[in-house]
Amino acid sequence: MKLADFIDHTNLKPTATISDIQKLCDEAKQCGFYAVCVNGCHVGIAKKAIKNSQVKLAAVIGFPLGAMSTKAKVMEAKDCIKNGADEIDMVINIGWLKSGLFDAVREEIKTIKQAIGESILKVIIETCYLTEDEKKKACSLAKDAQADFVKTSTGFGTAGATFEDVILMKKIVGEELKVKASGGVKDQKTAKKYIELGVSRIGTSSGPDLIK
Repeated sequence: MKLADFIDHTNLKPTATISDIQKLCDEAKQCGFYAVCVNGCHVGIAKKAIKNSQVKLAAVIGFPLGAMSTKAKVMEAKDCIKNGADEIDMVINIGWLKSGLFDAVREEIKTIKQAIGESILKVIIETCYLTEDEKKKACSLAKDAQADFVKTSTGFGTAGATFEDVILMKKIVGEELKVKASGGVKDQKTAKKYIELGVSRIGTSSGPDLIK
């Protein structure tokens, strides 16, 4: 597989304009990226922009804090799928995790997965805010809830993906879930290292630079 096959070409900026999203989609088509990743309000325009291409569409929900109600996240996820998203990247409730409310975290992930059916669910654990034990627990909960991926970061926290976090996450989920590295992946060397470590997807806003 080539590097482009791993890339979720991403623009989640609050300032992203319609023309920015169009450009994102055009670049994804030109470069042959796996997917584009956008905020919910842009799902409709992105779906039209990637029409008749192989590019998939991912949408983020509960983004970037993960602190809204489960009901709100479920409604958001359903809306994104209805409007054409193929995949959902959700942020866990970090406060619940850190409070030891593990059943609540698991049930939220499970409920969202059930709401989107066969569509892919990626669970963003936001590693920069977690201890090593919390990272392990978050990955285990995502696995128990039958998500499809665990993902390192939103890109809006205090830090993004690290090699150490990916190694840890891969160790916990094994072959049952896939791993997505996201946040701060800006050069080809770094991207290839993540692939060597076993990630199945890389979230980046620097996609075209990575494959040059």
